[in-house]
Amino acid sequence: MQVLDVYAGPQAIKRIKAEGFSASLFDYMLGASGGPKWFILAGLDRVLPRFMSSAAKPIHLMGSSAGAFRMACYGQKDPLAAINRLAEHYSGTVYSAKPSVAEISSKARDLVSYVLSDNGAAEIIANPQLKAHFVVALCKGLARFERTSLQMLGLIGSASANALTRRYLGRFFERVIFDAPESELIIQDPYKLPTHRCALTPENLREALIASGSIPLVLEGIANIPGAPAGMYRDGGIVDYHFDLQLGPKDGLVLYPHFYSTPIPGWFDKQLRGRKVHQASYDNVVMLVPSAEFVASLPYAKIPDRKDFETLTPEQRIPYWHKVIAESDRMGEAFLALAETPEKMLAQIKPLPFGTI
Repeated sequence: MQVLDVYAGPQAIKRIKAEGFSASLFDYMLGASGGPKWFILAGLDRVLPRFMSSAAKPIHLMGSSAGAFRMACYGQKDPLAAINRLAEHYSGTVYSAKPSVAEISSKARDLVSYVLSDNGAAEIIANPQLKAHFVVALCKGLARFERTSLQMLGLIGSASANALTRRYLGRFFERVIFDAPESELIIQDPYKLPTHRCALTPENLREALIASGSIPLVLEGIANIPGAPAGMYRDGGIVDYHFDLQLGPKDGLVLYPHFYSTPIPGWFDKQLRGRKVHQASYDNVVMLVPSAEFVASLPYAKIPDRKDFETLTPEQRIPYWHKVIAESDRMGEAFLALAETPEKMLAQIKPLPFGTI
């Protein structure tokens, strides 16, 4: 059974044909939002930091929500240990029968503390090669309030405006990117959403990371992060769920382990089937995706998701998630086997399986 599908944009395929497949081709890596969906990528996350490190040059890691948590693991001195801490703690989380926003938020803070351990924040900031960038959404309208009714109205207004055009999302949320020090990373957004750049520091890294995963109505927002514009911050996936950006200034490729073969630009675009990403954003991207056959072989024949908290008991959910995490190592092994034989990698790479604009 083939467990790993590899897709690439036209420019990426051209480069790999001309130069072979190696870590030196890549200047960037993306980590998508998706909560427990990331468990299917745990096996890749266990091997990719070592692969990327062989490039012997700075590589920029941009993530939102769960993707930001993963990139925070990559930036630590022992990324394998950090990824295992994230998988262990997140998969073992248990809530009360009807958890409050405060309870869920408290457990999220416990998760971040466990993942970062004693020195994780300092290690991420000091990492000279794997440079982390966390995406967070700054609320501008009613979504900035913690009161459920007001926040809900703000989200309904945001979704309605976004349905007309993604450009209107900028009237309700602004993108804030917390960058590792001495990072040369620029983005080109076809929708030109308002964007702020802030340096990651020992004073704000933990709060920025928590904010990047603070799902509206589910977790508390994070107010007034040090070193960033004043205001209420929430999940980075609101603005960049699966990303629709060009990254620069380097012309290297973008490595993108993804649980789905079709990316969705923003959180509110999930129900908009016609909302496609731009070709320019994926021209130089290489996507590593679990095959449909592999997903079908998993318990419940699906990738984990947040609904599992509601539809499965802890006694059902935790063994299921642990099984997926264990099985995901097969994706990591498959990637290493392909990477070690560039001819096999090139033979397996397929054009992007989704339409673009």
